[in-house]
Amino acid sequence: MKNRDALRSALLAWYDRQARALAWRVSPADRRAGVRADPYRVWLSEVMLQQTTVPHATPYFLSFTQRWPTVSDLAAVDDGDLMAAWAGLGYYARARNLLACARAVAGLHDGVFPDTEEGLRALPGVGAYTAAAVAAIAFDRPANVVDGNVERVMSRLFAVETPLPDAKPELKALAGGLVTDDRPGDWAQALMDLGATVCKPKGPLCDRCPVSAWCAAFKGGAPETYPRKTRKADRPRRHGVAYILTRGDAVALVRRPPKGLLGGMLGLPTSAWRASPYDDAEAVAAAPVAASWRDLGAVEHVFTHFSLTLRVFAAEGANAGDFVWTPREGLGALPSVFLKAARAAERLI
Repeated sequence: MKNRDALRSALLAWYDRQARALAWRVSPADRRAGVRADPYRVWLSEVMLQQTTVPHATPYFLSFTQRWPTVSDLAAVDDGDLMAAWAGLGYYARARNLLACARAVAGLHDGVFPDTEEGLRALPGVGAYTAAAVAAIAFDRPANVVDGNVERVMSRLFAVETPLPDAKPELKALAGGLVTDDRPGDWAQALMDLGATVCKPKGPLCDRCPVSAWCAAFKGGAPETYPRKTRKADRPRRHGVAYILTRGDAVALVRRPPKGLLGGMLGLPTSAWRASPYDDAEAVAAAPVAASWRDLGAVEHVFTHFSLTLRVFAAEGANAGDFVWTPREGLGALPSVFLKAARAAERLI
């Protein structure tokens, strides 16, 4: 790109003035004063922010770092406690990978994160993006950090006509052409902030953009039409039944298998999730115990790859069955799909 250095200078100067104050971030001024980002906090924030917004992730980050201030502290936590603390963040495979990575850093690296992309990629659950982000932000390595915000910025800067997701390699290569040894951590965060606060998906604030003079989409007059996108296929729908089994003030929960969707989490007992709806007889037959089950209606939930219609049945239970009996006030830690079902059951919480 022509005038790359001028573009970089303009964006970094804007970042110095406008950088978001985030719980895990070292400000540009502090970085210039020699303060280094904590790799543990950078890594933890990047894992939490995958498929999650900053406002939603921030309270979890603050809670985690208060309870487990170092990666070694996190590595020592019980699996169930970690999954309970993660409840509500979604994409629960991230929590399992988080714990595996923390234990690898604590056990194999004496609690010290590797300081290169290659070393970080060798950790369990650390992919290319997270390795690049930690390498750049925590260790000032000239890594190419490309998330959805950066893809959008690149698609507009260069008016990339290839639609997503096919454009991803091209967008990553374009972003890589702007990376240098000068302030790589700040550069990565500046691009992210630009995409999050100015170069927004809808209604980009081009009049406030520090790099609009270099933006091909802005010059073309329709920056909001980038990135081009391939029409998404319709999300498939599945059906299941959730069972609210109560005993006084307690509700029966089960520990889900460690692998798969919501793996390792406490949740309501459910039927299998399948393509066709359950009729009443099938719903009762699939119940975890024999009881006088009553139908409370249905709730809807959307996962990444499918939508779920979950019928909710309730009954008063006995001692039969292998359950984790949990006070109703403790159900707020359930994954959101089960929380919806619990709320449908006579306002249990």
